[in-house]
Amino acid sequence: MANTFHAQILTPNGKVFEGEVFGAKVPGTSGSFEMKFNHAPIISTIDIGSVRIITRDLEEHHFAVSGGFVEMNNNKMTLLAEAAEHVKNIDKDRAIRAKDRALRGINEKKPEREDLNLALKRAQNRLKLLAKYGPG
Repeated sequence: MANTFHAQILTPNGKVFEGEVFGAKVPGTSGSFEMKFNHAPIISTIDIGSVRIITRDLEEHHFAVSGGFVEMNNNKMTLLAEAAEHVKNIDKDRAIRAKDRALRGINEKKPEREDLNLALKRAQNRLKLLAKYGPG
């Protein structure tokens, strides 16, 4: 279809999304950016954040991602994420538990503070996405 490009989101556990899309907005480590048809070639690191995909059927899909890389070249986008989860698959209770665990560890001044801060950021991202775009 005209003005669309092929996009896929991959994780170590497999493919999370693949299809023809009008646009994709990703959380680049230097700031979020959007890619559309005929976007200039780019390779970028991505941060913990939200990916928005608009399919050729004009459906909007939102994914929580936990860092990785994205490449856009010749109207093909490949996003390689450490973890990616469609908003409809986010387990709210699990995300709350992860947030609480991270906060407890941070407050107890555990030595793995950097890992706990990342875990907190991932949990907060999932909860924010769920609150904004989740069912119900």
